[in-house]
Amino acid sequence: MIKRLVVTGYKAHELGIFNEKKHPGFPYIKRALEQRLRVLIDEGLEWVIISGQLGVELWTAEIVLELKQEFPDIKLAVLTPFLNQEQNWKEEKQEYYRGIVNQVDYVNSITKREYEGPWQFKAKTEFLLDNSDALLLLYDDEKEGSPKFLLEEAKKRAEKEGYEYMQITSYDLQLLVEEDSFHS
Repeated sequence: MIKRLVVTGYKAHELGIFNEKKHPGFPYIKRALEQRLRVLIDEGLEWVIISGQLGVELWTAEIVLELKQEFPDIKLAVLTPFLNQEQNWKEEKQEYYRGIVNQVDYVNSITKREYEGPWQFKAKTEFLLDNSDALLLLYDDEKEGSPKFLLEEAKKRAEKEGYEYMQITSYDLQLLVEEDSFHS
């Protein structure tokens, strides 16, 4: 049973999403994430864990915060790779991030220090996989991006220890688009 789920995926710019309200694919991404989360919550999911990256992770946080109205027991954790990860972001992105972080159930930094080097991202990957039952990621093997390393590590663990990982691919998103056009 999946009780602790890490969710990640592309950063917004990796998907070419610079304005969520205007991007035609954005609603399908959110719907795909929400559908998967609803199924997992129904099956006993207790914690959704993200590292607080802009893009899929913070969109997931928005979804979980909305789902809390319907499923008050679901909890959301933000475990950043290092302290103040948002400090170099544009002011509007920092405000958006802090607005979400202020509503979550648990926030912490894995390395307990400001950015020092890439080793902190590796530590994040190890920690998240060590402290979860499964990984859900919006990622397409055809289009490389930042989630690639977490996926590769999850695949190794799947072979060795039966760790579970699930992907939402461009094919899954296309099915939602086709479903909409079929019903309209």
